[in-house]
Amino acid sequence: MVDSSEDADAQQGSRRNRLGRAIAFAVLPTLAFLLTASAGYLKWQNTSVRDSQSAAAQSVQAAKDTTIAMLSYQPDTVGEDLGSVNNRLTGQFLESYTSLVNEIVIPGAKQKQIAAVASVPAAGAVSATESHAVVLVFVNQTTVIGSDPPTETTSSARVTLDKVNGTWLVSQFEPI
Repeated sequence: MVDSSEDADAQQGSRRNRLGRAIAFAVLPTLAFLLTASAGYLKWQNTSVRDSQSAAAQSVQAAKDTTIAMLSYQPDTVGEDLGSVNNRLTGQFLESYTSLVNEIVIPGAKQKQIAAVASVPAAGAVSATESHAVVLVFVNQTTVIGSDPPTETTSSARVTLDKVNGTWLVSQFEPI
């Protein structure tokens, strides 16, 4: 009987060794892989969130600056004032804006002595990725026609921007 209890102890020890090897060679590497993959995913998420926040901040500033430039001019310098905005626009909107400015705004501002000053007291990103953003801007504009008293208007617009060669350019401007 002594032999059979020693055999049982030996078999049990052998099973423990196999179980220990299984844990050492299968479970631990799998656990290490899962932890590494989870850390990589969390790092990617963190980077994506930071990139999105950076794109939002940059696009909001570009939308504010461009909106002010698009809506502010003096009758004597209207051509230069509004012409300088073209390098902040892109796509079909650039063509539409240029046409509107050249055919209607510049002649009207010169003829009727119209001056306009815009400000953007508030703006916020609706959505933003690394290359495309939509920003809501709130606009205050003071307009003077000839010697008439100034008129104040408030409005809001949805500004769509695309990042072209590292610069945020307005591709759409929709008053809402």
